[in-house]
Amino acid sequence: MTRTLFPVILAGGKGERFWPLSRQNRPKQFLNLDGSNRSLLQATADRLLTLVGGWKNLWVITSGQIAEGVREQLPELPFDNLLVESQGRDTAAAVAWTTLEIQKRYGDEAIIGFFPADHWIADQEAFARTINAATELAATQAAIVTLGIKPTFASTGYGYIEQGEKVGNFNDLPAYHVNRFTEKPDRETAENFLSTRRFSWNSGMFIFRAGIVLKELHIHAPEIIEPIEKHGSQIYPELPKKSIDYALMEKTDIAYVLPAEFGWDDLGDWNAIERLLKKEGTPNVELATHVGLDTQGSIVYSTNEEDVIVTIGLDDVVIVRDRNVTLIVKKDRTQEIKQVLKTLQSDPRFTNLL
Repeated sequence: MTRTLFPVILAGGKGERFWPLSRQNRPKQFLNLDGSNRSLLQATADRLLTLVGGWKNLWVITSGQIAEGVREQLPELPFDNLLVESQGRDTAAAVAWTTLEIQKRYGDEAIIGFFPADHWIADQEAFARTINAATELAATQAAIVTLGIKPTFASTGYGYIEQGEKVGNFNDLPAYHVNRFTEKPDRETAENFLSTRRFSWNSGMFIFRAGIVLKELHIHAPEIIEPIEKHGSQIYPELPKKSIDYALMEKTDIAYVLPAEFGWDDLGDWNAIERLLKKEGTPNVELATHVGLDTQGSIVYSTNEEDVIVTIGLDDVVIVRDRNVTLIVKKDRTQEIKQVLKTLQSDPRFTNLL
């Protein structure tokens, strides 16, 4: 395609549910979790660079705390293409500020895509085909295009997008108007969604023209876009903390969805390691020296090759050893790691563990 896409990597997350491996100065996006030699951030950049042909069109937005780490991981990224937030205010502020900066440089017709730094993609060719389709739709219509992942099971951990009327084919892929967004549903609701074949998982990836989204932000989220336009990024600490889904996508009438199939995982917590690396016929996923007796369905991880983890009679647990911390948690309770971190934050004895 001849239309230029400006991809933006959203790299400001903390990745707390991957603690203790993910910490404040080494968040999830800096980690290698899929067995490759590239971090999640580097793999995301690699994937997007193949679409835009060079570093000059790639952007990253991140937090001040890890900006230097981003530069170390992506040394070829142009200095001015890294936006550094003084304080995290969720994705609505990140999208608004980055869109404004790209619009200033390239104008209202610039096509911008937002991509979280911590996604795993299996089929790069199918991913590129889908992005090209979304770019074509965004270039030809007043549209905010989101990528919906065709569900493979009734997940209660993902948001869902209901597709409405078909609006055409783009790069041979069908696109639909969005009927509604639904936050993480209960099991019964998720199963009902799958039975209709009208729902996709919300991937958190968006593509649009700069001028279109700025106009929609003025209509639906003036409390975010107007202060940034007036004061610049220094107003960040005073902005409301809202996701782009809540601030804009759930309100706009020009949301469209492209149902996609390219093998996807958002690597939300330690259970994602099992989805990526579990081999048929093996009782556990072991990224450590592990000696187990009657242990199965477990994930064992250590950053020190000299550590030996010994287990007896354990089922469905996650064991992570990193430096001076050992985490042991049932697989169905990994979402509660964030609650433990709040306890550690409140005790000065443990702040060095964060």
